Parts: sequence; C-alpha cells; structure tokens
Amino acid sequence: MDKTYTSASEAVADIPNGASLAVGGFGLCGIPAALITALREQGTSDLELISNNCGVDDWGLGVLLADRRVRRVVASYVGENREFARQYLAGELEVELTPQGTLAERLRAGGSGIPAFYTATGVGTQVADGGLPWKYAGDGTVAIASPAKPTAEFTIDGRPGQYVLEHALAADYALVRAAKADRYGNLKFHSAARNFNPLCAMAGKITIAEVEELVEPGELEPDEIHLPGVYVHRVVVLSPEETAAKRIEKRTTSTETEGN
Repeated sequence: MDKTYTSASEAVADIPNGASLAVGGFGLCGIPAALITALREQGTSDLELISNNCGVDDWGLGVLLADRRVRRVVASYVGENREFARQYLAGELEVELTPQGTLAERLRAGGSGIPAFYTATGVGTQVADGGLPWKYAGDGTVAIASPAKPTAEFTIDGRPGQYVLEHALAADYALVRAAKADRYGNLKFHSAARNFNPLCAMAGKITIAEVEELVEPGELEPDEIHLPGVYVHRVVVLSPEETAAKRIEKRTTSTETEGN
C-alpha cells in the first residue's frame, strides 16, 4: 500500500517513447517540474501531451518541447511559449486546441468512465464544424485539420439548443503536483494548484504525484483530501530545493502614486 518512490527518476523510469501524458498545472502554477525534468533526463521522446498549456520556453513542459521530445499536444492555448508556437506554425508539432472548460471536462470524463458528453461550447465554430488546423505543412498549408463532430439538439430549462459531442481523454500516465500526500496516495493541493491536477490524475492509467510534504496515513483530515489515493499509483517527495523552485509566469509590479 505504501506508494512512495525514492526519486522522480525512479518514478518515471518505465514511461516509454510514444506514451501519452496528462500533465497538471495552469501556466506555471502547480506544475510537476521535478517529474518533467526527470523525464527529460532519461531521454523519453515522441510524447503526446494533454495539458492546459506547455509552460514557457525554459520551464515546465517547455523543456520537453525545446528538446524535440513531443509529437502532439492537446491543450487550451499556446500561452507564453514561443517555441511551442514556432513548432506548431512550422509544421513540426501537431496541436489539438480545445476550449479550456471542454478540456477539463474531457479529462474528468476520462477518469470517471464516461466515454463522451454533449456541450454547447464550440457549436457554430470550427470546434464543431471541423477545419481547425491540427498540423501545418512546411509551406504553411494545413496538413491535418480537425474533423467535424456530431451535434444534436437538446432542450434544457425549456430552451432548445444545439450541442456538440466531445470525447473523453485518457492517458497512459499522469504527472501531477500536490502540496501534501500520505503514503496511500491521498492528495491535498494548495490554492490555485488545485486546477487541472486532480483532473489529470483521474485521467491517467498510472498517476505519479510529486509532493511537497509527506504525512502518515490518517494525518490528513477527510475534508483535506482533494483527490483520493485510488487515483494515485506513485508518490515522490520533493527535496526542499525542488519545493522552492517555483517560477512566476508574468511578474507584475506597481508603483503607488498619490491621488489628486
């Protein structure tokens, strides 16, 4: 029952080339940086990533992109990663852009055994009609475009409307970060880090969590557990240096001025 591993490198050692990964975090908040670094160091490549975004050029998933380890990305936006945008527009990377709420629900559905669901988001756009560029050719033309998705009409609260069918997402592995864990894999997240992390953890066939603090079973109050250990297979405790290594995506400062 003890799910702890001695290091991040040991925890990711069996992730093969070509694997699909659901990776938690939002921007640079709550990203499993130690696990990503360990994956980079072992040389795993040809990866398909499912994540809200791909970090920045030199941190988070951006380091895998920079090393050309990524074949395909399912994400909600390109974000602040110039290399991500460059590879996509140059035809070097396949990208399935998905509305953010839809991405979250596709991950949740994948972890809940729900194969597909209908949503109003994207109806009347290329999200539903097809034609979104998934991959460009070297000359800038579209090599792979998104297919059209089935739609249906439903009546909710007396109002009929069109809805598009979205399929669940599941991954071979999930990489997440939590503030606390016990040896059984029960996880507690801190503030905004409780964003895509629980959803990605649910969607992974094998979920690996890096955590800032390890406690013994029973020390976490039931209300503190944001994700039960049934979804978590491996736990890696971060060193103080790894815990402190957190980036700010956009540092914003202000200068107070006197009013009139």
